[in-house]
Order: sequence, then C-alpha cells, then structure tokens
Amino acid sequence: MFILINRNRLFSIFTIFIMSIALFFAVNTYVIKGSFTRHAANNQQQFLILIHIDEKTLYLFENDKCIKKYPIASGKPGWPSPIGEWKIVEKSQWGKGFGGRWLGLNVRWGNYGIHGTKNEASIGRSASHGCIRMYNRDIKELYDIVPLGTAVVIRNGPFGPFGMGFRNLKPGDRGSDVLAVQERLKQLGYFNGYESGIYEDDLKEAIFQFQKDHNLKVKVTISTPDYNAMGYSEFE
Repeated sequence: MFILINRNRLFSIFTIFIMSIALFFAVNTYVIKGSFTRHAANNQQQFLILIHIDEKTLYLFENDKCIKKYPIASGKPGWPSPIGEWKIVEKSQWGKGFGGRWLGLNVRWGNYGIHGTKNEASIGRSASHGCIRMYNRDIKELYDIVPLGTAVVIRNGPFGPFGMGFRNLKPGDRGSDVLAVQERLKQLGYFNGYESGIYEDDLKEAIFQFQKDHNLKVKVTISTPDYNAMGYSEFE
C-alpha cells in the first residue's frame, strides 16, 4: 500500500524538522553562552565547568568550546550534590583520600568540592557525600587548568533546583531544594531567616504557618502538596 503526500506538505514537514533540530542546538548553545556571559562580565573568565549529574560527566569549556570531558561520581541518595551555579573559591593539595587535589565551591550549606579519590571504582556512580569525585589523574589535570573564580554549573534533571523531581524534605535535610523552599517562603512573607539551604527550626515554623494558611496537613515533612501550594510543579 502506498501513501501519497502532497509535495508542498512534505516540504513543510521537512522544513519543520530541520528548524526543530536547529532550535535544539541554538537553545543549548545559548545556555552555555549565557553562563559565560554572567560569570565573565566582571572577571573576564574564560573557563566554565558544567557538571551533569544524570550523565555522571564533567565538561570543561574554554571560550564557549568544550575542551575536556571527564567521568565523575556524585552524591549518593540522601547526600545530593549541590545543584546550582557556584565558583571555585579554594584550591588545595590535600591527601591521598582526595586524590591530592581539592577545588572547593562556595556552597552555602556545606563543604563541597571537586576532588580525586582513593576509591576510583566509584567513578560513574552515585557514591559520595555530595562532592564531585574524579579519577586522580583527571583532577590533577583539571586543577592545573582552572583558576580560582572559575564558574561551576551543576545540573541534575529537568526540574532546576529539584533535580529529577520533588524530594520529601525533613528537618536536617540540606540542598538546593531546601534553598528554593526558603527563598519562596521568604517571598511569600513566611520565612524570615537566612536562606542557608538547611532545614532548621526557623524553616519548620514557617512551613507550619504556611500549611495552616493553605489548609494543608500540618507536618514537618515538606511534600508535593506543599510544593504545589508554593507554586512549584514538576510539570512546568
């Protein structure tokens, strides 16, 4: 059986297909260039580190061009790597447990960085307490290339600070999702503390009041109904 397609219609379908591919690459190029523009405005920075947790890969860009790609290990369940945009604020030559090199990041809720490991079999897995692990030979190479102040962008999934989706947050939890909740509740007038990215008593009091005002079940765990009432959605 043959299916007849009007020649003009076929041309239109082909044109849309080509434009879709072009748009995909344009958007990804814009994201990388946007990161360079934001971080290079004040310090003429030429390097950018982009880490995709879901790919377990670190990309090193120089002037918009990817010049290196390295496999990594990331945070294990309950110890997520810090999603967001950071800077290298410390360069140190630590002991063998860290592969001899440490690139510290300016994360608010803990001491996170990029380093080597004595357990190189963990590379490619979710195995750390939130830091980014690399093969020792790779971290030594990266350490010698990037200067202090280099931008580091960490991503994990399609939902921004929530990574692959909403996490049920409990007191003591920390991460980019906790920070997003603190920032939103501050915007709404419920949270008056410091946006630390750590779920402490001041956030617990704020979420209790928010739940009462929005006819939600009052509980310490922040779950999907609470996120939705704050205006967050996994389907945005």
